[in-house]
Amino acid sequence: MYFHLIAFLLLSIVFPVQLMAEELVVSSAYEGGSAEVIEIDQRKRAIKIRPAGDPQFGWPCWWYFQVTGVTPGEEISVTVDASELKQANGRKFSAIWALPNQAAFSTNQKEWQQTPPGIRNKETCQWKVKIEANKVWFAWGPPFVPTDAQELVKELSKKHAHATAFELCKTRAGRAVPALSVTQAKHEKDAQRMVIWVQARQHAWESGGSWVGRGFIEWAVSDDPQAVRLREKADIYFVPIMDIDNVATGNGGKSQVPHDHNRDWTKTSQWNSVKSAMQYLKEFDQAKRLVLFVDLHNPGANSKLPFFYVAPPELATKRGSQLQSAFIAACSREMKTPFRLSNSTPSTGPKYDKRWKAISSNWVRSETHEYVVGITLETCWNTPHSTTAGYMAVGKQLGRGIARYLENDPRKPHDFD
Repeated sequence: MYFHLIAFLLLSIVFPVQLMAEELVVSSAYEGGSAEVIEIDQRKRAIKIRPAGDPQFGWPCWWYFQVTGVTPGEEISVTVDASELKQANGRKFSAIWALPNQAAFSTNQKEWQQTPPGIRNKETCQWKVKIEANKVWFAWGPPFVPTDAQELVKELSKKHAHATAFELCKTRAGRAVPALSVTQAKHEKDAQRMVIWVQARQHAWESGGSWVGRGFIEWAVSDDPQAVRLREKADIYFVPIMDIDNVATGNGGKSQVPHDHNRDWTKTSQWNSVKSAMQYLKEFDQAKRLVLFVDLHNPGANSKLPFFYVAPPELATKRGSQLQSAFIAACSREMKTPFRLSNSTPSTGPKYDKRWKAISSNWVRSETHEYVVGITLETCWNTPHSTTAGYMAVGKQLGRGIARYLENDPRKPHDFD
């Protein structure tokens, strides 16, 4: 008996965490969650998962899960294995999309931090983090789920008299797509006011786009003098998540079958949010009010600066190119820190994608007036500044760039000639 007691005490000294700690439990059964557990080593306090998205619903790069049973102050090891990921056609999916240098983690699902840099080993990556709570959430990047979108537009609508929450549409699965319009009351009946449309997350996994959008819209409704001047000239429409269904279910969205939201901008579009956005944009353009459309995305893992995808030569006109250049120049003057806007401006033409004409910004360029700038902003996700604060700073600076650009009415030809 005494021998067993002594042995127990010795083990308690050598392996205190293993003997006293609760079992680690992984769950992803909540909005936006995605994780298939491969292994949990309770002694080493190590977890290994792979993204659990269905390739039929887009690239399986997104992952997001909760860990309970943590002893506050202990180090947790998380490994993501992307070696067996497949595309919808059965071909191998590149692991680089699922393995950020630094993952996101939170102890309350509100404030998100970055892990220390991970250790890459071919198609896996391991991050070790000391957790000061009894539960923690880990994710590919800071999540922004449908509830966040709903709460954002509701809060801004309640707080600001010039902001109004509305429902863009219901998805095919019956989920609401929250949106926000911003119109100064004294201008409600002004049929000549310019209209700006900003949207995010046509690709569900690109969560940074929603955070950039949040930074933009929170600035746009604020008392910043530049934001006030913008609201004096233009009405603003904002959609924080276009592909609500795939964000809710933890699927990637991009390249889903038969095509994703950003390859659906045609007369036969199948996604309700795209149909509704197209209808709004057509009406604004017919009234000669629409002047700017911005689609928010995240690019590839190796992009280290934000950049714009611009009109391909097939859709470019002299006037349109002048306005596009003026808009980019205005944004470049504002986007300085923590990211500088890249000088790179690739285009989305026929060499980019076989469905290039069905990309949102290309549809805008081809179906609206020549003075309407349709453009895509890609904000890098694989850097130390790819945080909620970093993304929102880009959004705020985008807003200032828009305000600077619209100091002159682009509908008047002489302004930029």
